Amino acid sequence: MIRQAALDSLPVREAVPALVSALDDHGTAVLCAPPGTGKTTLVPLVLAGLVGGGPRRRVVVAEPRRIAARAAARRMAWLLGEQVGGSVGFTVRGERVAGPGTVVEVVTTGVLLQRLQRDQELAGVDVVVLDECHERHLDADTVAAFLLDVRENLRPELRLVAASATTDAAAWARVLGHGGPGDAPVVEAAGVSYPVETVWAPPARPVRPPHGMRVDPAQLTHVASVVRRALAEREGDVLCFLPGVGEIARVAGQLGGVDAEVLQVHGRAPAAVQDAALTASDHRRVILATAVAESSLTVPGVRVVVDSGLAREPRVDHARGLGALATVRASRAAGRQRAGRAGREAPGAVYRCWTEAEDGRLPAFPSPEIRIADLAQFALQAACWGDPDAAGLALPDPPPAGAMAAAREVLVAVGAVDAAGRPTARGLRMARLGLHPRLARALLDGTAALGARRAAEVVALLSEEPPREYGDDLAAAWRRARAGGDGYGSRWRAEARRLERAAAERNPAGLSPTPPLPETVGSATSPPSRGSAPDPAGAPPPNPRASNAGEADSSAPPAFEERGPGQSPGLSASPAIEARGLGRSPGSGAAPDDGAAGLIAALAFPERVAKAKGEGAFLMASGTAAELGDGSGLRRAPWLAVAVADRAPHSASARVRLAAVIDEETARAAAAHLRTDTEEVHWEDGEVVARAAQRLGAIELAVRPLRTPDPALVRAALLDGLRAEGLGLLRWSPDAQALRARLGFLHRTLGGAWPAVEEDGTLLDRADDWLEPELSRARRRADLGRIDAGQALNRLLPWATGEAARLDELAPERLEVPSGSRIRVDYSAEQPVLAVKLQELFGLAETPRVAGVPVLVHLLSPAGRPAAVTADLASFWQGGYRAVRAELRGRYPKHPWPEDPATAEPTRHTNARLKR
Repeated sequence: MIRQAALDSLPVREAVPALVSALDDHGTAVLCAPPGTGKTTLVPLVLAGLVGGGPRRRVVVAEPRRIAARAAARRMAWLLGEQVGGSVGFTVRGERVAGPGTVVEVVTTGVLLQRLQRDQELAGVDVVVLDECHERHLDADTVAAFLLDVRENLRPELRLVAASATTDAAAWARVLGHGGPGDAPVVEAAGVSYPVETVWAPPARPVRPPHGMRVDPAQLTHVASVVRRALAEREGDVLCFLPGVGEIARVAGQLGGVDAEVLQVHGRAPAAVQDAALTASDHRRVILATAVAESSLTVPGVRVVVDSGLAREPRVDHARGLGALATVRASRAAGRQRAGRAGREAPGAVYRCWTEAEDGRLPAFPSPEIRIADLAQFALQAACWGDPDAAGLALPDPPPAGAMAAAREVLVAVGAVDAAGRPTARGLRMARLGLHPRLARALLDGTAALGARRAAEVVALLSEEPPREYGDDLAAAWRRARAGGDGYGSRWRAEARRLERAAAERNPAGLSPTPPLPETVGSATSPPSRGSAPDPAGAPPPNPRASNAGEADSSAPPAFEERGPGQSPGLSASPAIEARGLGRSPGSGAAPDDGAAGLIAALAFPERVAKAKGEGAFLMASGTAAELGDGSGLRRAPWLAVAVADRAPHSASARVRLAAVIDEETARAAAAHLRTDTEEVHWEDGEVVARAAQRLGAIELAVRPLRTPDPALVRAALLDGLRAEGLGLLRWSPDAQALRARLGFLHRTLGGAWPAVEEDGTLLDRADDWLEPELSRARRRADLGRIDAGQALNRLLPWATGEAARLDELAPERLEVPSGSRIRVDYSAEQPVLAVKLQELFGLAETPRVAGVPVLVHLLSPAGRPAAVTADLASFWQGGYRAVRAELRGRYPKHPWPEDPATAEPTRHTNARLKR
């Protein structure tokens, strides 16, 4: 029996006529309604004609999360007085409750995405409602784009509603208006909300900001204390928002003894716990929840919200090939959603664990997943849809070019698409598996080596990361999942069975095995999505929209073949690994589970096979260092296949979260495309090092000395040594140093054809012009020391113009002074310096010049010590000389100190010598 009173109490009912009218006129509409107004429950029932007396239509409601899909279906069935599976049903990964009379079906966006690939017309469906589209999950954006393509090209009568819990509807109105005369109409529904008091509750002491997945334990302790405070100060249930399952468990552990039932609500929670949280209770409760409770679920009885201010978003480090969820500050829009949960049924309060000043600096909205997530799975979906570049899809935000390029590299490498981006038969099959392409590759190729069951079980572990308490050993986690009776174990077994069935399907005709992944291929792991993973219901046939899908398979990468040094083989991983018997009993003596787990992880993430550098420290083939936790049982493993890793900001090393022991043979086979055989000649520790090296990406496998290295490589290494240690490695005689200084002076003064020689880098850039042929004959550091730098510099003189002959004229090595002495000029300073005894310049009225530049005269005492410096001798004789004479003639009485030096006879001798 229909619960009419409950239906009539839903605020969205006032907006339903406008929504129906908008759909009748435009076919698309955006519905903005706050959480709890009934947009998820009443609207689909009205559109399906189950209530309100409208025509009977089949409606599909797409939710971003499995927990929300189940809850919405149960709520709608309750409103109709039915059980789920009658007029209202749901389908999520591994579970379908629907029957022939089902008119409204709630599915995850992943399920809908798979159905569209299987049946692009979505036959039999009249209306699609995309719920919670404001959360900007990648699957939801993709589904919207595909549906708009279907409306434009195949089914213009298909109706589409984008339902949002926020008022940021303009972007979706533009998207849904794609191909039409204007934006889609926006229908707004006012919610019945009560005042919510904001209490700013920052920590008393600063806490470390989140980085990676880590949250400062002090912050979680503070959140727990705020929950206790809220229980003491307020009435009603408390809903506390935390970023993830681990944080929920830690806060729950600190709430022991509170006078309330503590429930943990998240996507992994058992169905009984989820049902308990969504059902009104007679006793007081504390519900610790992830973002799933922001808008997807309505939790009754809540009067107080405690907001940690944290959320999780996917992040990808393309340079290092690392991807994972990252803890970030929640947006202001998310904060409003969370706070609103306290005012659904009565006046309430929100305790925000940050300051009011911080609130204004938070991002306005969450980042769209398409901007920040790994796009390999999206790119494969687009390719199977027939638009490899996604250029023709009506997306709220275009995919970043760099992320799409990285995704294309992954897809080509795993054999999912050809060089033109068209899906191969293998790629079509991978798309149907509902896995990231990397995991799909591991499942298909691992099945050939291990069998479908074992490969499926390990891939299922990787598709949903095991709880932290399972540890960081993938094989041990596998054994624990087999034996465990927890919620994760149940989900794992269901997913493993699904994957086993999919992997055991007959190999499609012409299906080529995959080559391994390239060395730099974007995300090395599939970052967990904020939404549900795709949920295929059966094995769909190839999408006819994928252009030339049949022909595309003919260009799939060839089977394994040997290549020359430095080339990447087109490796057929399955035959190569199967032939070696890898994954069955590794040579390291590991148990079979260890070998199998390591093989699957290595196939999925070959650039993350890692070799030990020391206990607990590893180097991955990608070049990133990796470290294990102190208590890890994997610390002494010689090789690892790293399945899950993340890297804290500003950290050079990744933290290994999940890995398996492998041996070198497995690493070589799984990552054979990364193997290079190269001749390496470089400057190291002050000498030329020449060796032949075999590497697996950045990992050095074997090295031997090169007896006859390539002369060009030796020359380049010697130049690197000169750049690193300077031209002092050459033989610089005093004359050579003087020549360099003279040439530098002429370049500064005259420029033109005179070469720049003062900077080592400038000279090394012209090595061909002055260091040959000696440099090419050199083989080691000692040979550089035999090169006469002065002789080499002479090659840079402007001989072609004839200016070289004027070197001694323009920058003479020595100048003759009035005494007859020839004094060396020092050109090393900015101005040439002539250091000469004062008495030798008597009678010289004008300062000597070189290249038109007056020299800087350093006048010396008879003992050769500095007495005065001048660039104007005439002025010195008239003024400064008197002071010098007065100071020095008593000290040096045997030398002449005439009163008029301008007319005195210059001399190198004493007075006695002059009298002879």
